[in-house]
Amino acid sequence: MPESVTESATDSAVQSRPEPGSGSVPFPPGFVWGAATSAYQIEGAVREDGRTPSIWDTFSHTPGKVAGGDTGDVAVDHYHRYRDDVALMADLGLTSYRFSVSWPRVQPTGRGPAVQRGLDFYRRLVDELLARGVKPAVTLYHWDLPQDLEDAGGWPARETAYRFAEYAQIVGDALGDRVEQWITLNEPWCSAFLGYGSGVHAPGRTDPVAALRAAHHLNLGHGLATSALRGVLPSRASVAVSLNSCPVRTISEDPADLDAVRRIDHLANGVFHGPMLHGAYPEGLFADTARLTDWAYVQDGDLEVIHQPLDALGLNYYTPTLVAAARPDDGSPGSRADGHGASDHSPWPAAGDVTFLQTPGERTEMGWTIDPSGLRDLILRYSREAPGLPLYITENGAAYDDRPDAEGRVHDPERIAYLHAHLTAVHDAIDAGADVRGYYLWSLLDNFEWAYGYEKRFGAVYVDYATQTRTPKSSARWYARAARTGGLPPVPGTGR
Repeated sequence: MPESVTESATDSAVQSRPEPGSGSVPFPPGFVWGAATSAYQIEGAVREDGRTPSIWDTFSHTPGKVAGGDTGDVAVDHYHRYRDDVALMADLGLTSYRFSVSWPRVQPTGRGPAVQRGLDFYRRLVDELLARGVKPAVTLYHWDLPQDLEDAGGWPARETAYRFAEYAQIVGDALGDRVEQWITLNEPWCSAFLGYGSGVHAPGRTDPVAALRAAHHLNLGHGLATSALRGVLPSRASVAVSLNSCPVRTISEDPADLDAVRRIDHLANGVFHGPMLHGAYPEGLFADTARLTDWAYVQDGDLEVIHQPLDALGLNYYTPTLVAAARPDDGSPGSRADGHGASDHSPWPAAGDVTFLQTPGERTEMGWTIDPSGLRDLILRYSREAPGLPLYITENGAAYDDRPDAEGRVHDPERIAYLHAHLTAVHDAIDAGADVRGYYLWSLLDNFEWAYGYEKRFGAVYVDYATQTRTPKSSARWYARAARTGGLPPVPGTGR
């Protein structure tokens, strides 16, 4: 079993409500305190109970694609250790756990009937969560497309959207009696533009037209899956999507720089929230990319299918994007310090003349600037984009070089400061009128961090990958106190 959080001396002051004058920042009653993971990053057991390869199995086993030659074959063995992991969640006082379902574990070829052994794992996981008082939130797609579907064309192929809807109906029918919160897609931008544009994510293709086609078919898949879920879920269920939207900023008010912001905002944000929230792609996106594609794959009726009413919107946030127009005449050609991995191919179609700059300030181990104001700005933007739609922060967190001390404890004061600052930004947005219902820390556990392998640790819980021992870090204890009190405790040693 994992080390108990509630028995730690660090948490001896945990109370049911913040005390006046304690320095705690109270959140609204019922605010969700959660943590998130994804299937390929934690489950392991990639060849058990009928599961077949996903694009990430193939990608991670391709030499040179993942740091250290790491794979998710074992990951953190959550498939076998889920009961202990759920006990740890309960010990932390989490009120919700966001996890993803592995598509090839449920529907190995991406077609046809489900493998019940795969569904049974998620049934057991949901039952264990409910028994421990932790509300499950299911993400249907967190990047693990069945390899068979990729071989048939992947997300650039329209048929994949229909297969996704079929899969959504299968999972909804199996778990809908016990799960109320549903998310169709996680970060479709990464699936489309890192998977098919820059190639730094699975399946590793480097075709800007394929990336744009994938973006549209991910949108279509979201709409079709939303309709499929609504056909099998009870009326109390909530259907959402999680977008990794980002604030796009510039260095000046020069018209060329402002146009660079417009173009990148369309590619980073509007390409998804335009159809999903407004039933239309952003004005100018088609013209910006006209030299690459005529967008003929957007068929009559597609936008109506995509524009399904949502019950909530998930926002994933890590850092803002800073851009300017390239100025080759004065020695400033376009560069791509965009934080999305090294590649000779850009994830930004038709934007080779835009310069991506590193934003100033302190950075995490990912090289991403720590800027909580970006989270506040993002929340307020979507409060305007979709008035009346409840918001959840479905991912936010930081990677640091966490190491146990001589006594085996893991102290991560940087992560505590990060969480305090970003949760304060959420609180500020709520005070400004935003309807934010919850926050999901990324991530519950150290895990397989995609192309970075096991080099980057995002978890509030330290995992010794050799022994699979779980050790709550000091940030886990801090977050446990926040979850149990409903407010933000001070950052140790700072008085704030």
